Amino acid sequence: MGVATSCRKPLRLITGLALVAVAGGALAAVVDMPGGPSVRQINLTAPVTTIASQIYDLHLVMLAICAVIFCAVFGVMFYSVYAHRKSKGHKAATFHESTSVEIAWTIVPMIIVIVMAGLATKTVLEMKDTSNSDLTIKATGHQWKWGYDYIKGEGEGISFYSTLATPREQIDGLAEKGVNYMLEVDNEVVVPVGKKVRILTTANDVIHAWMIPAFGVKQDAIPGFIRDTWFKADKIGTYRGQCAELCGKEHGFMPIVVSVKSEADYSKWVGEQKKLMAAKMDDPNKQWTQPELIARGEKVYAAACVACHQATGKGMPPAFPPLDGSKVVTGPKDNQVALLLNGRQGTAMASFKSLSDAELAAVITYTRNSWTNKAGDMISPADIKSARGWDSAKLTQLSAKAP
Repeated sequence: MGVATSCRKPLRLITGLALVAVAGGALAAVVDMPGGPSVRQINLTAPVTTIASQIYDLHLVMLAICAVIFCAVFGVMFYSVYAHRKSKGHKAATFHESTSVEIAWTIVPMIIVIVMAGLATKTVLEMKDTSNSDLTIKATGHQWKWGYDYIKGEGEGISFYSTLATPREQIDGLAEKGVNYMLEVDNEVVVPVGKKVRILTTANDVIHAWMIPAFGVKQDAIPGFIRDTWFKADKIGTYRGQCAELCGKEHGFMPIVVSVKSEADYSKWVGEQKKLMAAKMDDPNKQWTQPELIARGEKVYAAACVACHQATGKGMPPAFPPLDGSKVVTGPKDNQVALLLNGRQGTAMASFKSLSDAELAAVITYTRNSWTNKAGDMISPADIKSARGWDSAKLTQLSAKAP
């Protein structure tokens, strides 16, 4: 028994050292994420806006005040316990109250709170002042992606969706994780450096929150309401955040990436986006064939629908029902058109009216003629254009009829 025990000790030591080496190697392989969290980060993200800098300074001041209070209170307590212990012959005091002490422990904390509130008030007021912005962008939360519309300033009219770009293989552990794992998107928000950017937040389904730690910005996005916040980045770079309000199964799959560029580069980006938008505009007089719509619809589906309904069309029931064999998809065309234009309240089905007539026609045609669905028909862009003229009551009625 003694020999066996003595043999186990070196074995445990060797095993422990091996585990430490492996863990150290894995940790060494992890690097700081550009614009995101850092390895061994224990403090707030380095600020790149005035507001974020003020928040950072307030954090340090409040931490110092709390540390002083902690040391003072526990220092007195531990000293009293040690210096007046029974073993030294001390007896407990018999007084019941002290007016002076009670006044002191009321006034002193009140003064401390007033000082802390005074320090924070200036920053809070500045955080709420969204006036005189150079650029206004609306951020709309969807389960689980963001939609952006540039509605004022240079770039007005630009609109796009921003979805997670991390490959599924990495998420499922089938491939090595990238540096920007789970905090990378297909379309970044681009803004100019040194310009005040106002962000309008809302949501299409449930409550989300738009947050970029380096900007000191976190604003809830609430369905049916418009909230606003702002930032002015002082440093060119890429900055990362994510939805900060629990919004469902894939809450962690809603990253936010903002690219801050020089004014010249921003203007160049705006020009490129305008050209891309013009190139994507479809000829209103084009006569589409069913194969053309199906081919186009497959691309639209991959960009806008696959995250919820899956490439196989099987969905993720019950939140996201399957489209393969669906009565909605194989049923009356008007019901499906109304559902995509209007969405459905109380469900995760969002409105996709921001897509062009051709895109909507294509994706509807694709779903009606893919997997085991064999409707054999097609929806033309002209049909979508006509449906956009339906009043809200008709849209709601038809979308509600979709099984």
